[in-house]
Amino acid sequence: MVTVPSSAPPRARRSVVAELEGGLLRGADTFPYFMIVAFEASGLPRFAALLALWPLLRLLELAGRGGLALRAAALVATAGVPRAEVEAVSRAVLPKFMADDVDPRAWAAFGSCEGRRVVVATRLPRVMVERFAREHLGAHEVVGCELEYSRLRRCTGLLRGGGEGEAVADRVRALFAGGDRPDLGIGRSEMARSFLPFCKEQLEPPFTAGAATTSAAAPPFRPVIFHDGRLVCRPTAFMSLVILLWLPLGALVAFVRIAVGLMVPIWTIPHIAPIFGGAVIMHGRAPPPVRRAAAEDGSPSGVLFVCTHRTLMDPVVLATVLGRRVAAVTYSISRLSEVLSPIPTVRLTRDREVDAARMRAELARGDVAVCPEGTTCREPFLLRFSALFAELSDRIVPVAMNYRVGLFHPTTARGWKAMDPIFFFMNPRPVYEVTFLNQLPAEATCAAGRSPVDVANYVQRMLAATLGFECTSLTRKDKYRVLADNDGIVNAAAKPAAPGKAAWQSRVKEVLGFLLH
Repeated sequence: MVTVPSSAPPRARRSVVAELEGGLLRGADTFPYFMIVAFEASGLPRFAALLALWPLLRLLELAGRGGLALRAAALVATAGVPRAEVEAVSRAVLPKFMADDVDPRAWAAFGSCEGRRVVVATRLPRVMVERFAREHLGAHEVVGCELEYSRLRRCTGLLRGGGEGEAVADRVRALFAGGDRPDLGIGRSEMARSFLPFCKEQLEPPFTAGAATTSAAAPPFRPVIFHDGRLVCRPTAFMSLVILLWLPLGALVAFVRIAVGLMVPIWTIPHIAPIFGGAVIMHGRAPPPVRRAAAEDGSPSGVLFVCTHRTLMDPVVLATVLGRRVAAVTYSISRLSEVLSPIPTVRLTRDREVDAARMRAELARGDVAVCPEGTTCREPFLLRFSALFAELSDRIVPVAMNYRVGLFHPTTARGWKAMDPIFFFMNPRPVYEVTFLNQLPAEATCAAGRSPVDVANYVQRMLAATLGFECTSLTRKDKYRVLADNDGIVNAAAKPAAPGKAAWQSRVKEVLGFLLH
């Protein structure tokens, strides 16, 4: 049902109340979101337990007991999980999956409202949707049931204030207690129909092209640039079963791929990758090696490859395509990754003078790969480039790196980074694309008097155009503030309160994360 004025011209709507599940989001099924929380906040055993419960949850929904199904899913997914973990997953993981499911026509109606926006979560706890609703939908208030917590700040798995349509309607009315009714209501579930009559206009899916028309255009939807978590696909019941069945085989495949990669000559890897289910695709012409001897004035003898940073594997894949030694400058990789790396790595300190000296010394020995973004980004955006590389060499070759995976993301901000290459090779068909651009002409480098910042921005624009990405001014700090609620500084000073306990808890968390993930 769609109720709109038939003859009056479109007018500006000042307030809107919209149901999230099945209203703003195309799908009303919330099971995948609970599966994400189970996997990311707790691990594989809880993920499997919730999947085993799916037939019962489905039967309850078919029997009209959706409220009981919601409470059962919340209990299995969150009981005993630390509150901080649930909040972290809701902040860093869930928004990406929700953003991919936003109905464009529902957003056109919701986003065009110039005043108060209220999102009602009828089938999910408020903590799981609030970050997405406020940051990406521009909601001013979020109405939904609440997860309960114990004194130890762990989830009890119980919900408070959910499952009753009248309770939701009362909370919506309380937000508009001044007597001014919402101009527009969006929803389709039985619970949504408890508050829709309170609104002056009602929209119910499927939306028609003219139903969402107003005198004000909806602003562009704010994309999710940073997100975390290991799962690539939405974990529906079928995909969750696929993931569980693939995990043992995937672990074996990853072990074989890594072992073979460490044993064979590096130049053979692109040729044998298809045998093991992967692919390394090269575009452009790789520059030939430079003579080892440095110039008499002490200038660097190697090529400085400036790469987009997609995964930890970027410099390694570059070296396999080139078929020769390439040193990678790194900052926050784990010791295990350094041990497994088939190419030399140079640790940076984020002290500009010290890092510049180390990179110059490495360039004097040969080729160097640098990722000036400073951290990875999964989405088609490039972060701001650090200008340090432009000061070190005039022999600069931009390289556009990209990858494709099907099941697991090979990057993480909150998890154990040592598992990144393992998760990459656990995918059924990991694919890497390497595109070599032409070496920067002398007039485009600092040798011609251009500033390092101008050179860095120029290289960023070239690589973005090659990949079809968008340039941003975002940095590593921006990413970690969104995903991990910190600045992304490794080995930062410990808090003064019980530093020994904090270190012990951190180590236990890493070990448990390795075992459960």
